[in-house]
Amino acid sequence: QVQLQESGPGLVKPSDTLSLNCTVSGKSITASAHYWSWIRQAPGKEREWIGAVSYTGLVYWSPALKSRTTISRDTNKNQYTLQLRLATPEEADVYSCGGDRGTAVEKVSYWGKGTLVTVSS
Repeated sequence: QVQLQESGPGLVKPSDTLSLNCTVSGKSITASAHYWSWIRQAPGKEREWIGAVSYTGLVYWSPALKSRTTISRDTNKNQYTLQLRLATPEEADVYSCGGDRGTAVEKVSYWGKGTLVTVSS
């Protein structure tokens, strides 16, 4: 059974960096043809794909967020991370990690429970 768990601060100040970690169990993040994504969702809105890291370590970003986003991985810990710089109050969303054989939201079949991040001073 594949399980993902997000962790990180639930409160970030405006203009600070939002940092989250995703721990994967039940499948290696280096498993062939797998991609591990970050997705966020605001109340009443569609899920927004932020970016992903592939099984080879290649990183993909949403064009809208690329300039502020870093996604990295630690294969020894089977974890991957998100850093979103210059966070704004409008980015207070539920952030989730997810994965499977693609980078789009509709390709994700393994989901973390999600974590609410508030951006506020």
